[in-house]
Formats: sequence, C-alpha cells, structure tokens
Amino acid sequence: MMRKVIVITGGSDGLGKTLAEQFSKENDVIILATNEEKLKNVANINKCDYKVCDVSNYSLVEKCINDIIEKYEKIDVLINNAGLWIQEELDTNDSVRINSVVDVNLLGTINCTKAVIPIMKQNKNGLLININSQAGINHKSERVVYNATKWGVTGFSKSLTDEVAKYGIRVSNVMPGMMKTDMFNKMNIQKNIDNGIDTKEVARLIQFIIDTPSNVMIPEVGIKNINN
Repeated sequence: MMRKVIVITGGSDGLGKTLAEQFSKENDVIILATNEEKLKNVANINKCDYKVCDVSNYSLVEKCINDIIEKYEKIDVLINNAGLWIQEELDTNDSVRINSVVDVNLLGTINCTKAVIPIMKQNKNGLLININSQAGINHKSERVVYNATKWGVTGFSKSLTDEVAKYGIRVSNVMPGMMKTDMFNKMNIQKNIDNGIDTKEVARLIQFIIDTPSNVMIPEVGIKNINN
C-alpha cells in the first residue's frame, strides 16, 4: 500500500498521540500542536515529523501547511483533532477561555481545512477527518460553549461534505464519547473516566476510515462505551 501523507492536529498528547503511534510506521505523519517539547517527544518516539502551529491563527496554519506541501508534495489526510474543554454555567465561564475554546475547536478546524483543500483539489483526492464529539449531536447544561463548538463542527462537516465531493475530497465527522485522555486534568477537573473509550479503539476506527476505498464515503460515525 502506498504511503500516505497524514497531518494530525493536536498531535502532542491524547488521541493525537495515539494516532501518531498508529500511523507513523506505514505513512508520513506530521503532527501539529503548540507545545514544542511535547511534539518533539512524540515525534522522536514515533519517528514522524512535527510542526509547532496554533490552529486558531490562519496565517500560521497556511504557512505550516505550505511548508508540509513543499516537503512532501501532497497531503492525503487531514485529521482535525485539536480541541479544548470548558464547562460550568455560561455566566461563570471565563471569557478568555470561551474565546480560546471557540478558536481551537471550531475556527481551528475551519482554518486547517481551508488550508489543505487547494492541494486536495489539485490532486482530485483527499480525506478530511474531523474529530468531533457526541456533544456535536447532544445538548447538556454546563457544557453550552463546548457543545456549541461541537455542533458547529457537525454543521461544518455536513455542509463541507456536499461542497467538496465533486473534487474527489471526502469528509468524515467522527463523534467519540468520553475518551481516556488528560483533557479534564488539564483544566484541573476531577472526572471519573473509567468508562471512557481507550484512544486505541478510536484510532482503529480512524484506520478503517483511511483504509476505505476513495470512492466510498463515511460521512458520519459515532463511537462510545456501552456503559457510558
């Protein structure tokens, strides 16, 4: 099987780190995140490439993607995985944090997708995988900002699917339930994640999507622990 060029945002830890481990052996993987120390560590372990990139800043994203194209001459798969968590009632949410979550979860997905579409159009082939959430189809109190960003990704994915299909580009909106990651610890939130999904199971699903023939589309798929 021909090696693919796979770009993974949020690649320094959590699901992104697992995806790098999953795909690096047989593909050219480039992981993106803002923490260079973590990126270097993951890249060295998995012998993949990395770039420091703030996905919320389009000019930085565009330069990063152009550098990748210059080096690898194509991008076969973009996995929009970068994401931030926020909870509590809306009026108690910090406004700076609100902006960050919207900028990374929603705008970051839009920015990275916009930047890779031209090369995919040129090659008449490409796969865009948006790591969304069950929050992208459900609603819950004290999650209003987070859920709003994920509903936004759902609408973005559905509309984009129709827009780019004629260019041979496929879109998959992947909606995991709670995963066993450090997302909550980063916000100093104590949460029992025993019933969360192992990131390796989500990575297996992503592998299936990538391995699916280019004339077959998986527009939307969910995955969750049956006990959660």
